[in-house]
Amino acid sequence: MTVTALLAALSYFICYGGNWLLGQCMIERPIVVGAVTGLLLGDLPTGLIMGASLEAIFMGSVNIGGQISAEPAAATVFAVTFATMQTVDANAALAIAVPIGILSAFVSMFINNIAFNWFVPFIDKYAKDNNDRAITFINFGAWLLRFTIFSVLMFIGVYLGQGPVQTFVNSIPAVVMNGLTVAGKFMPAVGFAILMKMLWSKELAIYYFLGFILVTYMELPLVAVSAIGIIIVLAVSSRDLQFIKMQQNAAVGQIAEDNTDDVEDFLS
Repeated sequence: MTVTALLAALSYFICYGGNWLLGQCMIERPIVVGAVTGLLLGDLPTGLIMGASLEAIFMGSVNIGGQISAEPAAATVFAVTFATMQTVDANAALAIAVPIGILSAFVSMFINNIAFNWFVPFIDKYAKDNNDRAITFINFGAWLLRFTIFSVLMFIGVYLGQGPVQTFVNSIPAVVMNGLTVAGKFMPAVGFAILMKMLWSKELAIYYFLGFILVTYMELPLVAVSAIGIIIVLAVSSRDLQFIKMQQNAAVGQIAEDNTDDVEDFLS
């Protein structure tokens, strides 16, 4: 179990810490974290499946500034680890991942906004002194300390959590576990619904219903539906570009005509 906890913490450090080291390259997203965690734990298929499902759940979860809705990286590591070790069923792990992500967000907010505030006076001082080297040292030193703390917490959570989680799951009645399994299957749909609520518009509704008909009634595979979507995007983009060029040409022609009229009026 120690090795498993270490690998889970390593995956968390690589994905969550590496994301911010490289300029927020989005390797903290569940679809990447799940694959890395599954690869390190020796069960890549489970990691990919869990990561894709959790990506659908947390797709609309974006942390902007001090506003933190959830922390999907920690939720993914916990869910993939427990599912890989067969501590809980994969669908039940999806349902458990949501509250873990919310709890991890509060822990992350405390560490980032409270515990690390003592670095700010030093940064202000070195910025006033124009000491670039000291600012760079604090920046990367704080990064290493911050994500080392996160990884240690992940190690402790996985190492100490498996036993209690296993005991808790074994004590859950079958009917409740079935409910968690069903809820886990619904979670990706809920994630897409939250995202659609933000993106929904009358102009895009036709494409939603088109995709629904193609998958439900015509039973086309997702690859075929994706190909159709790409073709539609290219066709609409080409039409929009032609329309923009027509507007620009019309505007240029109108300006030229106005200039000609001004010259004729001046000469007359």
